[in-house]
Amino acid sequence: MREKPAVARDDVVAMIASLGDRSVDEVGDRVDSMQLAWLMHQVEQRYGVEIELNDGQYARMSTVDGAVEVLREAITAVPHE
Repeated sequence: MREKPAVARDDVVAMIASLGDRSVDEVGDRVDSMQLAWLMHQVEQRYGVEIELNDGQYARMSTVDGAVEVLREAITAVPHE
C-alpha cells in the first residue's frame, strides 16, 4: 500500500492558475464553477484518483482554503493500492 498524497495549498493555487495560463499571484481566494471543474480534473489527473463529492463538499470549495480542505479529505478517503 502506497502513501496517500498530501494536497498543498500552493499546488491548488498553481492548478487553478494553469486555467488561462495565469501566474499564481493572479489567483484570488474565491473559486468559481469553471475553476472548480478544472481543479477537479487536474487533481484527478495528478493524483491518479477519481473523487466523488457531495453537494455539501462542493459548496465548501468556494474558496481556495475550502478546496484544499475538501480535497485533502476526499483523497484520504480514496483507497490506494
